[in-house]
Amino acid sequence: MSRIGNCFEVLKEHKKKALVVYMTAGDPDLEWSYKAAKAAIEGGADILEVGVPFSDPVADGPVIQEAMGRALQSGGGLSLSLALIRRVREVSHIPIVLFGYLNPLLHGGFKNTIQRVSDAGVDGLLVVDLPPEEA
Repeated sequence: MSRIGNCFEVLKEHKKKALVVYMTAGDPDLEWSYKAAKAAIEGGADILEVGVPFSDPVADGPVIQEAMGRALQSGGGLSLSLALIRRVREVSHIPIVLFGYLNPLLHGGFKNTIQRVSDAGVDGLLVVDLPPEEA
């Protein structure tokens, strides 16, 4: 069973709800993001949702748009997001969902990118601008 599936099974057995914590990777930089991720995990997050900085986050509100802008200014993107996830994987087996937009996943070639995402330890993708027919 996947980490996500297992997480929900355990929560269901204990009649608990999931605490999913979102963060934009690289906001304001990689080190701060790593510390924030560790704090979220230590604080009881059940699932970590890591946002990939993107220049045109039209499906998001102003708070996430601003976070993505700050992350991009500090060099954020898919590679930095995966570096963050690899660091988190060194200290935790928490389920991690990569949150983002389709364009960064297609940029380096979809199959190559998916392999990189998998190798980093990502458990799922939430691609907010992917039409259901294309998923």
